[in-house]
Amino acid sequence: MRCKSRKNNNMSPKSAPDIVLIGAGIMSATLGVLLKELQPELTIEIFERLDVIAGESSDAWNNAGTGHSAFCELNYTPEKQDGSIDIGKAIKIAESFEISKEFWSFLVQAGCVNSPGNFIQGVPHMSFVWGEKNVEYLRKRQQALSANNLFKGMEFSEDPEVIKNWIPLVMEGRDPNEKVAATRMDAGTDINFGALTRSLIAYLQRQPGVHLHLEHEVKDLDQNEDGRWKLKVKDLKNGKKRTLQAKFVFIGAGGGSLPLLEKSGIEEGKGFGGFPVSGQWLVCNNQAIVEKHAAKVYGKASVGAPPMSVPHLDTRVIDGKKALLFGPYAGFSTKFLKKGSWLDLPRSIKFNNIRPMLAAGLDNLPLTKYLIDQVRQSPEERLQALQDFLPEAKMEDWQLEVAGQRVQVIKKDPEHGGILEFGTEVVSAADGSIAALLGASPGASTAVSIMLELLNRCFKKELATEAWRNKLLQMIPSYGKKLADEPEMLAQVRSWANNVLELKD
Repeated sequence: MRCKSRKNNNMSPKSAPDIVLIGAGIMSATLGVLLKELQPELTIEIFERLDVIAGESSDAWNNAGTGHSAFCELNYTPEKQDGSIDIGKAIKIAESFEISKEFWSFLVQAGCVNSPGNFIQGVPHMSFVWGEKNVEYLRKRQQALSANNLFKGMEFSEDPEVIKNWIPLVMEGRDPNEKVAATRMDAGTDINFGALTRSLIAYLQRQPGVHLHLEHEVKDLDQNEDGRWKLKVKDLKNGKKRTLQAKFVFIGAGGGSLPLLEKSGIEEGKGFGGFPVSGQWLVCNNQAIVEKHAAKVYGKASVGAPPMSVPHLDTRVIDGKKALLFGPYAGFSTKFLKKGSWLDLPRSIKFNNIRPMLAAGLDNLPLTKYLIDQVRQSPEERLQALQDFLPEAKMEDWQLEVAGQRVQVIKKDPEHGGILEFGTEVVSAADGSIAALLGASPGASTAVSIMLELLNRCFKKELATEAWRNKLLQMIPSYGKKLADEPEMLAQVRSWANNVLELKD
């Protein structure tokens, strides 16, 4: 079924739209398209403080571009005390990514977005480890995962020749006596989330009642007695301010979401804090080396490292050009956004969140030490980390680039006072009139599932209608089912999505 062709009548922006989306990233774009498809008459205003769409975390150079499906990310499969592997989180993430693929496939097939090759490519996902203990862990992980249909086809090898055939650069110059192992999933992907976001918002802009405002910053928001939200918006080009009211507000501003959530004053948002972590990549500038590698290769994180700092060597396809990145090297900045203010962190500290933030800080001293050490790294130390993956790497073939800024969630905890979480958190008001997304990885890859959760919280009445449920089933055929428990459904939707997205089945 094709997306309905709706001519945008270029109506003037409304002072009382149904929906306001703050931030023009992958989350707002996904929610906007879902809502517009479910209820075409909705009016939507999108406000973005930068002069471009997807300029922060959704930008291709600010994230790993990995279609996070738990094929290769070892931090999603921790080893339990009894030596077994916990695959619960991996299954949840893999299911969520399949849902994203279904939604994108619907949009491509219906002609709502551009050719899939503009934003998604098939790239094998691999895990690579060395040392006897890590090799045994990887073997158990592959055995545990491959028993589930979501991970069918995962290969494991300890044979250096097999691994060399998979990733020749990683094996060149390596000690032949070193014990190594790798897993490989050919069904992995590389995604340009910036290109995808721009396609989604371009589609939204073609619909009536949708308006995008670049270089506009939401400065404040308050809820009226009638339940609507009053927003104060500043045009950063000319300094003019305007006020508008909306029935529903989504704060999808990445690192900028926490300050706006605090300004909303909703009870559910109290006690949340943020811990910013910055990142850097080594980008290969030798195209001959780039062409010799074709995989996303993830290793094990250093002790004390945050999950987003799991080292990986990534084949990327950005705007049609192949690239090779290694990292990320973590760092610390008080900014909540890459193009934010150094005062973001101190300004976020409030009376209701200072205790959780202090408690989380005390509980995560090893992380603090790790980040300080990362900031102080010399080029030679960064090269040494790269050479763990590429023994013959030379510094002249690589250059350091700044990646995106992430704000990890700190929340109240009855036992510890506050805990630091490395994931995403949807915070919504009890009346469903406002919601904010906090946190980071796996974020963009699971955007569709996250927005479905938001719909379930904030649009319960509409979601219960036959019209909405039928439309969701058109967009996401597996909607309402757990793919891990439905092997036939999984096989059907995966084959369909891979065919539409031009990926390996």
